[in-house]
Amino acid sequence: MWSGSPDPQKIVTQLENCTMFQHQNTHSMEWDANGVPEAPSAPENLQQTGLTAAFVNDHTLRLLYTRGALVGLDISKLTCLPFKVIEEALEFLKRDKCVEVLGGDLIGRVSYRYNLTETGRRRAQEAMKLCAYTGPAPVPLEDYVEQTYRQAVTAINISPEALRASFGHLVISDALFNAIGPAIISGKSVFIYGPPGNGKTSIATAVGEFMNANGGEIYVPYAINHEGNVITVYDQAVHQKADESNDRLEDNEATIRRLLNKGTVDPRWVRIRRPVIVTGGELNLHMLDLKYSAESNYYQAPLHVKANGGIFLIDDFGRQLCSPKELLNRWIVPLESRVDFLSLASGQKFQVPFEQLTVFSTNLDPKDLVDDAFLRRMRHKVEIPAPQRDVYEKIFGNYVKKLGMTHCPEAVDYLYKRYYDNGRVPRASDCRDLLETVQSICRFRRIPVQLTRDLMVEASASFIPEFK
Repeated sequence: MWSGSPDPQKIVTQLENCTMFQHQNTHSMEWDANGVPEAPSAPENLQQTGLTAAFVNDHTLRLLYTRGALVGLDISKLTCLPFKVIEEALEFLKRDKCVEVLGGDLIGRVSYRYNLTETGRRRAQEAMKLCAYTGPAPVPLEDYVEQTYRQAVTAINISPEALRASFGHLVISDALFNAIGPAIISGKSVFIYGPPGNGKTSIATAVGEFMNANGGEIYVPYAINHEGNVITVYDQAVHQKADESNDRLEDNEATIRRLLNKGTVDPRWVRIRRPVIVTGGELNLHMLDLKYSAESNYYQAPLHVKANGGIFLIDDFGRQLCSPKELLNRWIVPLESRVDFLSLASGQKFQVPFEQLTVFSTNLDPKDLVDDAFLRRMRHKVEIPAPQRDVYEKIFGNYVKKLGMTHCPEAVDYLYKRYYDNGRVPRASDCRDLLETVQSICRFRRIPVQLTRDLMVEASASFIPEFK
């Protein structure tokens, strides 16, 4: 199974001794009163940015090339770097006859308007060929690693009352709730399995919603830099900013503080709610690797890196475009060591944290999907069985109320006598599907939406035989 790859056990042994792995276990957690981890501090000079002068110079050239003439303040805001750092780059480029000053006012260089010269345009074109990234300046990989472990999902403080509130719209037994709680608070991997139609996805989604609403906030960088390679991390499609309105209201004040470097948060980082990333049958192995743009010469982080500090939910596990064994080979080391290896286009590998609650949800038999080695790495296994009659009746009653119907015990009695007591396994989803079918019958006949035994007989006859 590991032909052509390093022995996984040896890798795990090596990782246990590496610096990054030690960060995970020894870094002290610091949180503010709102449950937000200690924010990265804004750099005061070039050295503290973790970037080289050559990178900042080229980044400035690319920005002026794509945006046109800009004042110093705007360059600082767009690169998310203090002006004193940008000022050094602009002065160097000015001496090198790459930029010229078009004008300014009495405020100083921060208000000067900078533009590329012909020499600067040629240099910028060369820089664009090497890397066309023009977003906020990246942070060093080492800083990303440290911040990720500082805000690890395992540090979340979860109360049973808060978790119960997030599951209030679901009908689940106390035994199931007591199994899910420790699984979430562990921050490890969870394997949710059971027959189809009984709420596995709903439960997994509720876990994600709980994490997003009650897990606090974390910081993710716009991009990271590893040996000159830019990898974007922040993704508006999956990351929810903590308070966008506050950003707009305090923009000018925050900019002034940043320019003066007085206790500000590094603007290269974005404060977000803990991410909840969901993927299903569309998942393939390529989505778990760096996405490289040959035209732009920079990378986009894979899904599980974007999920760091939150939840990565793999729904319908076993129905992906690749086989479960292929996913097993890809994840067996990260699940064990909580670090992952990513490969650059050059073939060079580097490691990043795998610091998230990973949830696998499947309606297939786990024994047919994975072997014991993989199941051993699943810290928590939670079975979602077919509902007992008392649970089924509660779910049924909730949907009756939701659809504005009057409760009809005879309808449930009919379903059990006709189907469930004669071999069909009850599914929680039957309640919704059957009652929505009754609703459709009523609407078609232009009669008030209602529930009767006869309507349930008709609805179940058209629904159950086809899918049992």
